[in-house]
Amino acid sequence: MKLIIQIPCKDEEEHLPATLADLPRTVPGFDTVETLVIDDGSTDRTIEVARANGVNHIVKLTNNKGLAAGFQAGLDAALKLGADVVVNTDADNQYQGADIPRLVAPILAGNADMVIGDRQVETIEHFSPLKKSLQKLGSWVVRQASETTVPDTTSGFRAYNREAALQMQVVSKFTYTLETIIQAGKLLVAVDHVPIRTNPKTRESRLFPSMGAYVRRNSISIFRIYAQYEPLKVFWSAGAVMGVISLAVWLRFLVSWIDGQGAGHVQSLILGAVLFMAAMLLFALGVIGDLLAAQRTLSQRTFERVRRIELALGIPPSHYEPGAPQSKDREPGGTDDREALEV
Repeated sequence: MKLIIQIPCKDEEEHLPATLADLPRTVPGFDTVETLVIDDGSTDRTIEVARANGVNHIVKLTNNKGLAAGFQAGLDAALKLGADVVVNTDADNQYQGADIPRLVAPILAGNADMVIGDRQVETIEHFSPLKKSLQKLGSWVVRQASETTVPDTTSGFRAYNREAALQMQVVSKFTYTLETIIQAGKLLVAVDHVPIRTNPKTRESRLFPSMGAYVRRNSISIFRIYAQYEPLKVFWSAGAVMGVISLAVWLRFLVSWIDGQGAGHVQSLILGAVLFMAAMLLFALGVIGDLLAAQRTLSQRTFERVRRIELALGIPPSHYEPGAPQSKDREPGGTDDREALEV
């Protein structure tokens, strides 16, 4: 059994050594534990620092493609390097590496395919009350869309077994955390969560330059993802609200017309008609969105089959570079890894 711990990085030469030092070198239930750094277009010495600190594998993206793309590139590489379980953590040492055995325990026990680390947001001291409230609200929305029970949906400390990793395909350009949970719920992947600990804050978030940006980006991301996977609920609910308002406006005109004052309220008749047409348009968008969601499911299954074929053929990871020097029989593409790529 092989565990690969992947770390998406962007200019992390300062914090990466502490993060790597905190990771376990052995984990019960695994014969091999390896590390993989995804360099997302860093302009500092991130790669050199990674090699100096014993990282086994490196995926070097040619330019900054964003956290979601980096996560997906790492997942693809980990699978092609023979990982049975992939753990994702952050480069700023936010999560305690000692909790990795706890994180992978439900997978090893056969009770889950994907496990999310629950930071217990209400206990994190450097989170403001507003941020805690937004985290809880966003997690609630994602739980409704995914039909899961994950309490901390934005946590980046998570584990995937091979089957779950094969099915994940992130299309968002901003973040992978929310989308992968919703995908897992829709694909009937068994999702679990465990409480984990966090380390003291080392730097400000690079995803959110301000609280306003945090609210705006997360709100848009949640709405887009929810609308992608639940278009009927989103558009039909909005259409129903619009339809009720149009009926209320028409009722006002009807009451005025019965009282003999209809000529003075023609604007209500026109407004009601406009609102009713908007409601019909929203209903139509819901139907179209539902058809697109079905097409997305078919595309997802096709992607999974292509991925399995690539693994069976032993196609090497994209943008791959070796990490710290390893023995010959452990080099990617050597005998052991070729055998591990077979499915």
